[in-house]
Amino acid sequence: MKSIAVVTSGGDAPGMNAAIRAVVRIAYSKNFQVLGFRRGWEGLITNAFSPLTPRSVGGIIQLGGTILHTSRCPQVRKREGIKKAAENLALNDVDGLIVIGGNGSFKGALDLSKETGTLIVGVPATIDNDVFGTEETIGFDTAVNTAVTEIDKIRDTAISHERIFIVEVMGRTRGFLASTVGLTVGAETILVPEVKYVKEGIFETIKKSSAKGKKSGIVVAAEGIGDTRKLAREIEENTGAEVRLTILGYAQRGGNPTARSRLLANLFANKAVELLSKEQGNRIVGLQKGRITSIELEKSCKTEKPLDLNLLKLANVLAT
Repeated sequence: MKSIAVVTSGGDAPGMNAAIRAVVRIAYSKNFQVLGFRRGWEGLITNAFSPLTPRSVGGIIQLGGTILHTSRCPQVRKREGIKKAAENLALNDVDGLIVIGGNGSFKGALDLSKETGTLIVGVPATIDNDVFGTEETIGFDTAVNTAVTEIDKIRDTAISHERIFIVEVMGRTRGFLASTVGLTVGAETILVPEVKYVKEGIFETIKKSSAKGKKSGIVVAAEGIGDTRKLAREIEENTGAEVRLTILGYAQRGGNPTARSRLLANLFANKAVELLSKEQGNRIVGLQKGRITSIELEKSCKTEKPLDLNLLKLANVLAT
């Protein structure tokens, strides 16, 4: 192994820069050269890259986003795009490729692994925390803390004005972020895409809380549960409560990574480079039962990570 490439793909996550830095410096300690492909899969397909050195990644561990940039790349879903990426890896004599991203990125990596002899290792970095094979992804802790900070402020207003606030967090298809955030802010109701909710149940919960003298409340909803604006209107119409909606949006993907996100970035990067140095590829690294491990890339891509429904049950008990 003489040359390693690194790419950040899909949605950005706080801690990606820390992972890039760690990959480069650990690789150099093993006498490997490192290339950084830019704008995700687009850079692999267009052969847009720059050499990375320990000095060029200085001062980035605390930065959100990714210095390599990222983009959505439709070409990676086509065989022509995958073949072009494989050709560019061969053209640049890349022995190993580290893909920093989430599920979509790893599916692209799986397709690429079938067209190239370059060893590929995935480093899970997504605020959705939905990658099978790791209990936690880089950036998840930061996104949770960002949402919690904002919702704590919103609760002050909710209490002052005796209002119900629906707070929409990210999560188009999965509810890992919503369930963790909801539990840690003491939300009265948590809505996730994995569990079909009954509107009448929400109305009843709010009415019972009001009867107990509780005039304010927080509903944390993943964006994938449906139209939260409509839900806000329906709660008002059916309970008489004053309801406001706040959509946290892209703020959850930005900001300085927490110590936890930086720690995972360093540990995952170290494992990824170690695998490549041993000429082991087509795997993703992850955290399992307190240990940094790895599993097959294909297994991660083809297995859905289960949501811990016990968090929702505990939140319901604590909200009474």
